Amino acid sequence: MVRHGDPARGAFLLREGHAEVSVPAPGGNSIVLARLGPGDLFGEMALVDQGTCIANVTAAAPLDGWFVEREAFRGAVSRRGLAARDLQHALTMHLAERLRAMNARLAAVDREDAPTHPPAPDAPFEPVRSRKGSFDAARFLAKLPFFDRFPADEIDEVFATGRMLELPRGAPLYRAGDPATAVYLVVRGAVEIARPSAAGDRRLAILGPGQPVGFVGALAGGTHGAHATVREAAAFLEIGAEDFRTLYFGDGGVSVRVRAATQRHLLESLARTNRALARLATHSRLAGAPLAGPALWVETAQSR
Repeated sequence: MVRHGDPARGAFLLREGHAEVSVPAPGGNSIVLARLGPGDLFGEMALVDQGTCIANVTAAAPLDGWFVEREAFRGAVSRRGLAARDLQHALTMHLAERLRAMNARLAAVDREDAPTHPPAPDAPFEPVRSRKGSFDAARFLAKLPFFDRFPADEIDEVFATGRMLELPRGAPLYRAGDPATAVYLVVRGAVEIARPSAAGDRRLAILGPGQPVGFVGALAGGTHGAHATVREAAAFLEIGAEDFRTLYFGDGGVSVRVRAATQRHLLESLARTNRALARLATHSRLAGAPLAGPALWVETAQSR
């Protein structure tokens, strides 16, 4: 169904049957990483952006299901209307849930990543919020990956909905369990995302300029599932949760692009976690201890 190294063409949804996900291993063999069954979806990355398959998917029994070609899907979600919006949002939440499950799996099996110890602020601090920031933040936005496909007037529209927040190194942006009251777009600096666990906080990612933080909790109207700590003095575009939801769920061109930008960020996060899981699975298999677990992601975005 899918071959390692081939261009990603679209998504597959299985109705009946089973398939195996495998990756090439040293010596010409393959390592089976996961088994897919009825209701499983794979290849969804291709619905958002071009990419390359990093695993083989082979039918292990007669299969029945559906294939959604990339251009057909993108044509559908680019239209105005509730159906297009709901379809695009459903894909966003599917990607977010896939990322949550894969991060949980990684935290359960990865013994190489020692617990993280976020630095403490050098001195007591008060968050600094302003409309423009201490530097010309608006001028940098067009250079950030999040706004890669936005026209200038829509960048201005997004910027006008928020305010600049500046924090020193070590400051907590939010903690796991905190209400998701805002979405933060990193304009300058870096923030560490860490998952709490019994063995200590485990780092999931370091996010730099152009990366959104906290948007899944804001969209779901719930709480944050991880800690976010400033790793170096940072400036954020802070958009209140309700304002972000208004932007995200709107019917205009800026809303279509905000939804697509959040999906691209999820793709990058999925690819990073997928690479870590595939590496652990390969090492575990070569050591004689197969790594069991849920399906890995089948594709990764191409580097630009």
